[in-house]
Amino acid sequence: MKYVLLSVFLLHGVLNYAQEITGTQLLERAIAYHDPENNWSSFKGKMLIEMENPKSSPRSTVIEMKLPHNYFKSTVKKDNYTIESELDNGECTLKLNGSTSIFPKIKDSLNISCDRAKMMKNYYTYLYGLPMKLKDPGTIIDNNVVKKTFKGKEYLVLKATYEKEVGNDTWYFYFDPKTYAMEVYQFFHDESKNDGEYILLSEMITVNGIKIPKVRAWYYNKGDVYLATDNLRKANSL
Repeated sequence: MKYVLLSVFLLHGVLNYAQEITGTQLLERAIAYHDPENNWSSFKGKMLIEMENPKSSPRSTVIEMKLPHNYFKSTVKKDNYTIESELDNGECTLKLNGSTSIFPKIKDSLNISCDRAKMMKNYYTYLYGLPMKLKDPGTIIDNNVVKKTFKGKEYLVLKATYEKEVGNDTWYFYFDPKTYAMEVYQFFHDESKNDGEYILLSEMITVNGIKIPKVRAWYYNKGDVYLATDNLRKANSL
């Protein structure tokens, strides 16, 4: 009997531990898993990302980031064009097939602009900088951590919202309860409508001492409709 009671006591302790961990504590442990040496702020790297989309032709994107120097460059290859967008400490340079001379109509049709370049910088630094980016100013971390089963696995789930000047979406981050690895994230524009998307992360690789998911599969929340997959084919330090 005493062994049964001991087992119940230990199980109860584990469950309470999972329930009582705060959002801040969960985030710190997740960061300790993904970026144990605190390298994100000094990240300098180059990544080749290939996107597979059932409704579109393949797209290849090379990303170069030098965070200490406020430098970002994307080179997108799709069909018969190559678009280069470079942001070097505030200076924006745009090229189409190697030329900076781009007709305005072509710029519009291919969505080539400095605003687009800034948006892509924010997009890639956010997604590949998670969960570390959740410590950025304007991020509101919910201290209430919940346990949730998603796709047959139980996770510790962290909720994040943002100050109005930063963003309006609601995000949920799913962490393995043993390792604190981030394996899923999900966002809603309006949660009551079940809009937005969820992203399944797999095949962790290490770049500059940071664990980054190699594969990101995107789905709509509503109906579990598959959208696309981003495959990180190559990654190296700069």
